[in-house]
Amino acid sequence: MRTLRLSVRARLTAWYGGFFLLAGVVLVALNYVLVSAQLPQVDSFAIAVGGPPLGPADQTQVVTTLEDYRSEALNTLLLQSGVGLVVTTALAGLVGWVLASRVLEPLQAITATAHRLEVEDLGRRINLDGPDDELKELADTFDGMLDRLATAFDSQKRFVANASHELRTPLAIQRTLIEVALADEHASDDVKRLGGHLLATNVRSERLIDGLLLLARSDRGLGRREPVELDHLVEDALYTFRHEPQDISLVAEPVAVLGDAVLLTHLVTNLLRNACTHNHQDGNVAVTVRGTNPVLVVANTGAVIPADAVPGLFEPFRRLADTRGGGAGLGLSIVRSIALAHQGNVTAYPIDGGGLCVEVNLPVTDVRSTATYGKIT
Repeated sequence: MRTLRLSVRARLTAWYGGFFLLAGVVLVALNYVLVSAQLPQVDSFAIAVGGPPLGPADQTQVVTTLEDYRSEALNTLLLQSGVGLVVTTALAGLVGWVLASRVLEPLQAITATAHRLEVEDLGRRINLDGPDDELKELADTFDGMLDRLATAFDSQKRFVANASHELRTPLAIQRTLIEVALADEHASDDVKRLGGHLLATNVRSERLIDGLLLLARSDRGLGRREPVELDHLVEDALYTFRHEPQDISLVAEPVAVLGDAVLLTHLVTNLLRNACTHNHQDGNVAVTVRGTNPVLVVANTGAVIPADAVPGLFEPFRRLADTRGGGAGLGLSIVRSIALAHQGNVTAYPIDGGGLCVEVNLPVTDVRSTATYGKIT
């Protein structure tokens, strides 16, 4: 059952109108009691007017007339007071709506500023004018928070850029030195064997650093948003996996999502690499792109995965005990981080008989006709 959701302005108007109506009802009731007490009482009227005693018929007529008079007067009072109360309550509700709108204008300005904020554009501020009250204090506090956030984001971007340069440069130099040593025709077998191990370690270190930097970048959110043809992006990514021994199939609908094409390419590539790495030699990978949620689905064969172990796969550096392939355990963490940066989400569940199915939900901006593709060659 859906709960009715009222805005703050509507609730303030309802409270204002409700209290006004309650006060009006109390006032009408008090007025009714006072007027009723001032009207002549039937029992004491004959004594009050004096004069010769009345006969039974005349007494009955006087009582009936007085009762009709009192009843008509009180009914008229209630009717006119009720009409006046309804009209003034409606006017009070209209005035309450206008006053609530004026009072909530600063909050609307704060909300509008928050909606317009982007990671690459944290320079927007509210700069609220007006009396030095609680709402202006709130707006100034929000502006101060944005100043601190902008400083933190700038510091993080500089750190990531510097770390990228400082970490990649020595690894590139090491790789070059190892390759030069391995290319020496006089190198012994032990040197070549050691060089091969060092080169493999160097490659894993480079992948780990690239993954960590990508994870840090996606955790910052999106710097820009643009329409991305997800089906074309998946096709291009699958082309790089054409030499994999697994059978890779694709069923795709042309779908456009709003986001960063580079980050989405990393998302798809990490999903495909994870599906191929943690798979049987003669296994298969099924990729589906569709316009209804989930937008992207990647399912693969492989070892049986316990259901309680699946949530941990999205944590950095978390791998199953029997996982092979030399990965750093960042693939699904990066996928989740990129999906969250696009206001999406990722879910996964084990497949009966072995393997994993990963579903990615992303905001869809366009859906068109369906296309089916077979084996990627």
